Amino acid sequence: MSDMRLIVAGAGGRMGRTLVHAIAAMDGAVLAGAVDAPGSAVIGRDAGELAGLGQNGVVVGADVAPLLAQADGLLDFTVPAATLALAELTAKAGLVHVIGTTGLSGENDKLIAQAGKRAVIVKSGNFSMGVNLLEALVKRVAKTLGEDFDVEVLEMHHNKKIDAPSGTALLFGEAAAAGRGIDLATHSERGRDGHTGARKAGSIGFASLRGGTVAGEHHVIFAGADERIELVHKATDRMVFARGALKAAQWARGREPGLYSMLDVLGLKD
Repeated sequence: MSDMRLIVAGAGGRMGRTLVHAIAAMDGAVLAGAVDAPGSAVIGRDAGELAGLGQNGVVVGADVAPLLAQADGLLDFTVPAATLALAELTAKAGLVHVIGTTGLSGENDKLIAQAGKRAVIVKSGNFSMGVNLLEALVKRVAKTLGEDFDVEVLEMHHNKKIDAPSGTALLFGEAAAAGRGIDLATHSERGRDGHTGARKAGSIGFASLRGGTVAGEHHVIFAGADERIELVHKATDRMVFARGALKAAQWARGREPGLYSMLDVLGLKD
C-alpha cells in the first residue's frame, strides 16, 4: 500500500507541530498539507520549520478544502467548532478523520457520530497506548470493586490548556461509569468548593491542576475503607499522543464508515 497522505489541522499548535514531526519520522506516512485557523500568525509559514525540522515545502494554509482531494486522512487536534466543520468536509471527501480535540459537548459528540455514518472517524480523548490500556483497567476495577470504593480522577496539565477536566480524565470517568453500569453525566462531581456536604455515594469526582509544562498526568483513585488503589499514567512528551494518532490513522485506512475509538485500534473493545 502506498504511503498514507495526511493533513494536519491546527498545525501551528503544540500537538500540530508534534504531529508534523511524527509524520516525518514514521515510515508509511507523508505530510500532504497543513492548516490552521484563519488569521493565525502561522499562516504562510513552512510546517516543517514550525515543527523544528527545517523547511519541508508544506506551507500552512487557512483553507483545507483544496487539500482534501490529494489526501487520505486528516489529523485533528483543534477546537470543537473547527472539528465539527472538518467532520463534515472529511465525510464528503471520504477521508479518514482522526479526532483528538477535547472540550467537545454532548451535542458536538452527537454531530460527530452522525458524520461517522458516512466516514471513517477515530475519536479519542487520548491517543497514548498506555492511557487506553489503563482505560480498560479502570473499567474492570470499577466493575469489580463496586460502590464500596469512591472513584476520584485527578489530572494535571500545562498552564496553557484551555479546558477542564481533560479529555483523558473524562475518558477514565466514562470507563469507571461503564464498569459500574451508570451514566457519568448524572454521577460526576466537579469543582468542589466551600461547604459541599458529604460526598455523594456512587459519584465520580474530578479535580484539575494546571501549571508549568506538564504534558499530561492522570490518577484514577479507588478509595475504600482503610485502603486505596491508584492507577496512574504520566506522559512526558506529546510524541506519545502523536504516535498513537498515526497508528489510528493507518489502522482506519480502508475500514467501513463508523465512529471508532483507540480501544478498537488496539483490539481492547469489549
